[in-house]
Amino acid sequence: MRIVTDRLQLENTALTHAPFYYELFNSEGWLQYIGNRNINSIKDAETYLAEKQIPLFKKHGYGNCTVFLKDSKIPIGSCGLYKREQLEHPDIGFAFLPEFIGKGYGYEAAHAMMEYAKKDLNITKIFGFTVDYNHASIALLTKLGFQEKGTFTFEDDPEELLLFSTK
Repeated sequence: MRIVTDRLQLENTALTHAPFYYELFNSEGWLQYIGNRNINSIKDAETYLAEKQIPLFKKHGYGNCTVFLKDSKIPIGSCGLYKREQLEHPDIGFAFLPEFIGKGYGYEAAHAMMEYAKKDLNITKIFGFTVDYNHASIALLTKLGFQEKGTFTFEDDPEELLLFSTK
């Protein structure tokens, strides 16, 4: 999958993106709001991508994309749709390196991903999750048209999350 916007290009995440993900998974925002995935080397990032992210496309037809600046091809973040077994609808996720936050890239990437989901995948309902102290993600989900629906806790993670939905 490839999605192109005015400033960005979103591509299926690949093993060659592991050095970028090593940096992203260890960035302050990722650790604070998403959590430590114990990615302590580029090899750990490769394993994580190979086991947890890349298979999503084969299984569901969508998954995580690496977000690049269109002109320079510099990777700046990730944005994708995730189908979790315990949920009826996919959820959207996004994360960016600190130096690219606050520039509208999150909205641009997530909006493009939602349009792709609607037009190309016929997905009309999408969930979003975040912790209650991640004000930037709450604002972005709201700007994208999501409405807060309550809280949710995943079986493998005890932290209570805010649940958002497009409908």
